[in-house]
Amino acid sequence: MGLLEELKALEGQELGVGDWMEVTQERIDAFADATDDHQWIHVDPDKAASGPFGTTIAHGYLTLSLIPALGKGIELPISTVPKMGINYGLNRVRFPSPVPSGSKVRARRVLKEATGFEGGVQLVVEVTVEIDGKDKPACVAETVSRLYT
Repeated sequence: MGLLEELKALEGQELGVGDWMEVTQERIDAFADATDDHQWIHVDPDKAASGPFGTTIAHGYLTLSLIPALGKGIELPISTVPKMGINYGLNRVRFPSPVPSGSKVRARRVLKEATGFEGGVQLVVEVTVEIDGKDKPACVAETVSRLYT
């Protein structure tokens, strides 16, 4: 069985859940510096304490950018090992709930689709970034990646 067939057999299945990661104020500040987005809801704890969230919150794009790190340790249950993989893009991204500073997040991954292309397999994976203790996720994104054989 080739890589495409192995992955097609996994469509609709959960691929795994990553470990919890704390989103610290230091990480939020570093992201603000990297993106030049210093809005007070992210970087001013004193002002944010009386704001709509009661504390600073992570940038939505920071949460999105953590998806690769939140997937560490989640291995595809396949026997065919690809030569390499790349991020190819995103189909859909939503941020249903803010991530307060100091919160822990983790990612749950479900394989939506596997399709072949010349040289490999393209995957669409629904990633749900959960917040510890919250019912609503921080982010739901369909990531598109390509595995080369």
